Amino acid sequence: MRFLPGLLLLLSAGSPAMQTLFQSPDEGWQVYTSAQAPDGKCLCTAVIPVQGTCSRDLRSHQLRQLMEKVQNISQSMEVLDLRTYRDLQYVRNTESLMKGLDSRLKVAAESQKSLNAKSFQELKDKMTELLPLMPVLDQYKSDTRLIVHLKEEVRNLSGSLLAIQEEMGAYDYEELQQRVLMLEARLHACMQKLGCGKLTGVSNPITIRASGSRFGSWMTDTMTPSADSRVWYMDGYYKGRRVLEFRTLNDFVTGQNFVQHLLPHPWAGTGHVVFNGSLYYNKYQSNIAVKYHFRSRSVLVQRSLAGAGYNNTFPYSWGGFSDIDFMVDESGLWAVYTTNQNAGNIVVSRVDPQTLEVLRSWDTGYPKRSAGESFMICGTLYVTNSHLAGAKIYFAYYTNTSSYEYTDIPFHNQYSHISMLDYNPRERVLYTWNNGHQVIYNVTLFHVIKTSGEL
Repeated sequence: MRFLPGLLLLLSAGSPAMQTLFQSPDEGWQVYTSAQAPDGKCLCTAVIPVQGTCSRDLRSHQLRQLMEKVQNISQSMEVLDLRTYRDLQYVRNTESLMKGLDSRLKVAAESQKSLNAKSFQELKDKMTELLPLMPVLDQYKSDTRLIVHLKEEVRNLSGSLLAIQEEMGAYDYEELQQRVLMLEARLHACMQKLGCGKLTGVSNPITIRASGSRFGSWMTDTMTPSADSRVWYMDGYYKGRRVLEFRTLNDFVTGQNFVQHLLPHPWAGTGHVVFNGSLYYNKYQSNIAVKYHFRSRSVLVQRSLAGAGYNNTFPYSWGGFSDIDFMVDESGLWAVYTTNQNAGNIVVSRVDPQTLEVLRSWDTGYPKRSAGESFMICGTLYVTNSHLAGAKIYFAYYTNTSSYEYTDIPFHNQYSHISMLDYNPRERVLYTWNNGHQVIYNVTLFHVIKTSGEL
């Protein structure tokens, strides 16, 4: 795949104008291209969920059904073979009895005078010995009907396989699956190579689970390899200490396979984030930032954010001790808060993830109490104008140019009360806690590629 100078690429993880592809954690990728833009440049949209797989392919489902039929037929044939072998042995054992009975009947027919009471009883006994042969013969009739049925099943199976083979053409299905996996890997590499872009759209919400109280937070690690799909879950917005760690997203959905971490200090708000194996959160009733390492189950560092308001001094519009909000984007760790010096306006600061030292700060000029929630994408702070129904992404502050603009990006607040909103740069989705529901949104980013490159 070659990118030409000046190529515009619209990278999307689900656009409002399209059908949302991330219906479950296992959905695949799709790529769309549109007509040329008015200036002659090519526009391309890639719809990118978290994971991709061919497991939902229609032909895969058909093949699995056919394999089940083959297995059932094979089992029936084995049972039929064993039963036929057993019955054949019984027939062979009764062959001598039938010959003896036949000779006695011939003698009786030739000389009826010799048929006395004793001879008659002997014939009767021989007939009794042959009576068990009757159900065996009945079983043979039943097995004959079963064989006819199995022949019909095999004939239908052959027709179905032939139809699928013609539909798939000359390609082997496993080969096609490998090619799809290879294309997915190239698309992932393409996404990483593209880097940052400007937010232009947010998909409809995708509810992952309904659990917990009205307020809380949940997240995945923003820096771990893609193979690490652990999910962290923190119910409540103040004085909580219990963090649940689920092994996978599927385990989180079912509420299984989790371990518990008990934090040494309680948290405040819901603005927590997991970054490279550590949890960053605001210590309750303070402006202290805490870095808790999950593997060692210990606090690695804690530091005060100088002048930052806390204890519901400068929260988001929904309250909930949301004075300090940690977030991660493609460039690293950030903290969003407010100070008296900034007159209640949102301050966004770059934070050293090792020392928690503030590296640089920007005064956005946007009043924090008027913000529903906020999140960082590619060095830009995006702010919603409400935490309730009817919210939209209303304000964007660009740290690379220290400038801002008012935006009008629709944001569907399905459950009417968002208490946590964070962007995950690894998965390129928004995580939200909405009135006891854990929800994600795909995002659409607009990219301008000014240099040529090849995957």
